[in-house]
Amino acid sequence: MALLTTQLILIAVFILIIHSIETLAYAVRLSGARVGLLASALSLFNILVMVSRMSNMMQQPFTGSLLDNAPKDNTFEFLALQFRFIIGASTIGTIVGIILFPTFIALFSRAIIHLAEVDGSIPALFKKGLSPSYIKRALKHIHLPKISTVKNIQFKDVPVRLFFVNIFITAIYTIGVLSALFAAFLVPAHSATAVMASGLVNGIATILLIIFIDPKISVMADKVIKGKGSYQQLKTASFMMVMSRLCGTLLAQLIFLPAAYYIAWFTRFF
Repeated sequence: MALLTTQLILIAVFILIIHSIETLAYAVRLSGARVGLLASALSLFNILVMVSRMSNMMQQPFTGSLLDNAPKDNTFEFLALQFRFIIGASTIGTIVGIILFPTFIALFSRAIIHLAEVDGSIPALFKKGLSPSYIKRALKHIHLPKISTVKNIQFKDVPVRLFFVNIFITAIYTIGVLSALFAAFLVPAHSATAVMASGLVNGIATILLIIFIDPKISVMADKVIKGKGSYQQLKTASFMMVMSRLCGTLLAQLIFLPAAYYIAWFTRFF
């Protein structure tokens, strides 16, 4: 059986898009601070997070089918390579998000202003944003990251603790479903318990994100709007958060199998 199947490629593309969206979500609060409309920005941020979480749930059955269709011989190595390929897609998706980050700061800034103009109506925003004239205008804002962005980073402004916490949270979220599915293969007698553990793992990662990351960035954006903080400092923090996401997807490759073994061991208590 071929390792690289059409199904695996489609799942990888899906994961790539999900992680691109989640990376670009960090640009929303930066855009909100830029135009002074943080509340409207948070509405747009919540939509992006909801889309990415829903997409992640939708891909789970397709990823689960890889386990069902795995060959009988060398199943361990075969599944491990397929799942690592998917994790690699999350890394590529994050890189795509980083490349598109400056473009979407500009696009989100205009989207937030338009959202306020249409009294918070998301359908009206989409109707307006998908019109040919606005699409043509949006294409003019496409530009790649500049080296000057990195050069302007003041490392004293880098939230070091936040950086490492986000690496850990991203790694957990990246391998939550995959490690649970692999654990189901490791302990067939408790496979259902192992698969259901994916919701618990991702739930914990989401809670940690809400507790430790989101409030910090939101407060920094508030300070910028009130004139008590620096936009450059917020930009630095946002840039470091997306870089920590990238590191998190790389860490996911290292903890994928240990996490699967841990979930397999944990299922024996149920």
